[in-house]
Formats: sequence, structure tokens, C-alpha cells
Amino acid sequence: MSIFHFALVGIGGFFGSMARFAISRKYNSIEKTLPIGTIIVNLSGAFLLGLLTGAHLDQNYLLFAGTGFMGAFTTFSTLKLETMQLHIGQKKKALILYIGITYVFGIFLAFLGYLTGNNI
Repeated sequence: MSIFHFALVGIGGFFGSMARFAISRKYNSIEKTLPIGTIIVNLSGAFLLGLLTGAHLDQNYLLFAGTGFMGAFTTFSTLKLETMQLHIGQKKKALILYIGITYVFGIFLAFLGYLTGNNI
């Protein structure tokens, strides 16, 4: 792995984290019960990462878009934090809905993205 590869991941990560911040800030401020911004980010990220993987792209593109952008864009740690916040706040319906939407649709969208990428 060269310095160029690290730069691709870092630059992609910068843009991915900025996109996640903007989306989460916009949509989480609208809906206070359910973290809609994180759901949007993680579900779209699952589809897009599946798409990138299925498309069998060049290593440099995967490092920038897959590892860098998508790695910073999607957020497993925020998912866990918000899950705990819903649990601590005793918002059981929102907690079940959040976990269900994220995992069920996330796996489905990653698979759909992979199939789509495979057919490009």
C-alpha cells in the first residue's frame, strides 16, 4: 500500500464524513423521536457499498469510494449510540423500529446494490 492509497482513503473519508454530517444534521433535527438522518445514511450507504462491491471496480476507486467515502459516510458507532439512547430513554417502539429498519432493510439494500453493481 502506497502513500497514494492512503491519500485516496483519507480524501474519500473527508467527503464521506462531511456528507454524513450534513444529512444527519438536517434530518435528525426534523424528527426528534427516531434518528432519521442516521437511517438514511446507513441504508443508502449499504446500497451504495453493495453497488461498488458488485461492480468489481478498480482498486483505487474502491479505496476512495468504498473504504474512504462509504467508510466515513456510514456509521456503525452512531447506530449503537442512538440505540442505547432510545433504550435509556425507554422509547421501546422507536428502538424496535430503528433496529428493524436498519438491519432488515440494510441487508436487503446491500444485496440489491451488489446485484445492481454486478449487472452494470
